[in-house]
Order: sequence, then structure tokens, then C-alpha cells
Amino acid sequence: ISFMKYVLLFPFFVVFALMLNEVRSWRFRKYVQVVSYLPHFLSWVVIAGIWINSLSLAGSVNQIVTFFGGEAVDFMTDRSKIRWILMICEAWRSLGWDSIIFYTAILAINPSLYEAAQIDGASRMQIIRNIILPALITPMITMFILNLGFFLNAGFDQVFNFSNQAVESTIDILDTYIYRIGIEGGQYSLATAVSLIKGIVGVFLVWVTHVFSKKLTGSGVW
Repeated sequence: ISFMKYVLLFPFFVVFALMLNEVRSWRFRKYVQVVSYLPHFLSWVVIAGIWINSLSLAGSVNQIVTFFGGEAVDFMTDRSKIRWILMICEAWRSLGWDSIIFYTAILAINPSLYEAAQIDGASRMQIIRNIILPALITPMITMFILNLGFFLNAGFDQVFNFSNQAVESTIDILDTYIYRIGIEGGQYSLATAVSLIKGIVGVFLVWVTHVFSKKLTGSGVW
């Protein structure tokens, strides 16, 4: 789950920022920004309720599927689909918000660079490749390194609210394990030890990635 949420989703935030920058209509761009940012401010309880109701056997998704002659599927109890559902749900919630830093980096590019490129006859793709993407390298490296620090986290709130007995073993993470042995089982010492190890591993991942980034690109988190 962590790999899907923090590695596979990462390029989509950059792509969304690039697409947002290409929208010429100021009003439409603001509308897209507001709509894409709103899910971030909803709690996972609300989000889980929306998705669970939509993906249930009697939900809107299965109503559309059966309308076109398909067979209804209980997505929330399907082990082969539940991880992808969590990934798509995370993308829906975080796509707009997590792309802000990349969109801000694009807005900070000196307009004279665009003017010089246009005078030289550069196409839009050449401008993106030679001006915009190089400006995004530093924030991309920084965000990727920081995300690795949460690699073992995987989002307790999301997993906890989407869990059920049918898929619990498939989407179980360290935080839900810590919750079970600590809060439900009363093994506070073991839960504390596991949580501490998780934190140490997170710091180690950030440090290792920072060192490699400094050697390969010359920039890191600090």
C-alpha cells in the first residue's frame, strides 16, 4: 500500500500541476483548483462513507455496471481490488493538494524564459521539457524524500476506516497492528517498541535518500 500511495501516485501530482498550468482560461483553472482541493479537507470518516456507499452492491457504481449488462461486484470485500481502491481514493483526496508545491514552482519561473523560448521558435512541449521540468526537479526531489519518511505509515485513518473482516489481512499495516496490540490488546510496551522502530526506519530512509540525492543531483532536503 505504501509503495502504491507514495511512489506510484507521485508522478500524477507533477502531471496534474503541468496540466493545470496549461489551462488558458483563468476562470476554469480556478474552478479546477477548488474542486481538486476540496476532498483534502474532508475527514477519512466522511470519505470512507462516500466510497463505501458508492462501491457497495447497491451503490451507484454497481448500478451503472448492471445498467450496461454487467454483474454487480462487492468491491469493498474483494481482496484483489481493495488496494487499488485505496490508491484511487488517496489520489482523489490528495491530487489537488499535493500538486500545489509543484504548481507554485511553475508560477515562480521567470516569464522572460518563456519569451526567449518563443522568440527562438520553441514548441510548447520543448518549453515544458527544457524550462518547466528542470524547475520542478528540486521540489520533486524534496517531496519524494519527505514522502519516504512516511513509507511505513501508509495512512492509518484511511486503512482503519476501509477495513473489514474480508480484506483486513490484505490491507493490514503497521499502524493498524500497533492499534490492535496496544489499544485493543493492552500490550503497550510491544506497541511502543514497534512504533519506535517504525520511526527509526522512517528517519533512516529519509537520510539514505538524501545522501543519494546529494551525490546524484547535488541537492537534497538540507
